[in-house]
Amino acid sequence: MTDDATTVIRNDEKNRYDLHVGDVAAGFAAFERDDQGRLVFDHTVVDKAFGGRGLGKTLAAEALADVARRGETVVPECPFIVKFLRENEVAGLRVDWRDEDAADAASAQPSA
Repeated sequence: MTDDATTVIRNDEKNRYDLHVGDVAAGFAAFERDDQGRLVFDHTVVDKAFGGRGLGKTLAAEALADVARRGETVVPECPFIVKFLRENEVAGLRVDWRDEDAADAASAQPSA
């Protein structure tokens, strides 16, 4: 593992997925569990010091893939996560779109 290794780890204590570059915290994708047990992703942050490296996409891809492996359902509210899901397919992921996003998502073509 190199000093610049990127990792994404679920942090259930803080309700988020933490992004690290080496041992430095670089960002997170926050979620809340709703009354149906779904994970509502509502905020994603990547520190500006790590900008331009595609780490937001890495964070979204790895976090959502982990949710899919766990058999959980996502409700995307964060604009970054909404955009990511409109443009990318995550194998096995169950997504419950909000009404205003459902029509847009249905017409979007994934660019895998």
